[in-house]
Amino acid sequence: MKFLADMGVSPLTVKALSQQGYDAIHLSEEGLFYLPDSLIMSKAKDEGRIILTFDLDFGELLAFSGDSLPSVIIFRLEKANPDYVLSKLNPVLQECQNILENGVIITIKDRNYRIRYLPVKN
Repeated sequence: MKFLADMGVSPLTVKALSQQGYDAIHLSEEGLFYLPDSLIMSKAKDEGRIILTFDLDFGELLAFSGDSLPSVIIFRLEKANPDYVLSKLNPVLQECQNILENGVIITIKDRNYRIRYLPVKN
């Protein structure tokens, strides 16, 4: 799987994902500190990447766009430190690998996660 981490995600989380064998990049690695959310989504879609973010705006933009890609993983966690984020992310990646390729918004919370399939139907 390929990931694109938003600025709110720690670069250490991205580094750990890379060490686990994933193709993971952080916006800061490419000097894209202030890239608008819509362009982040376009970049992720063009590169076949899943967006990792703490920002709810990505889910909303994707829902309103009617697109089925890119997939987005939104963290709604009490702690943002890399070890905690990875402890919640890794089980989701194992359980949801196939659906992430087809387009979903996954919201990861401290006790569970929720899946919304794309495109979002109102």
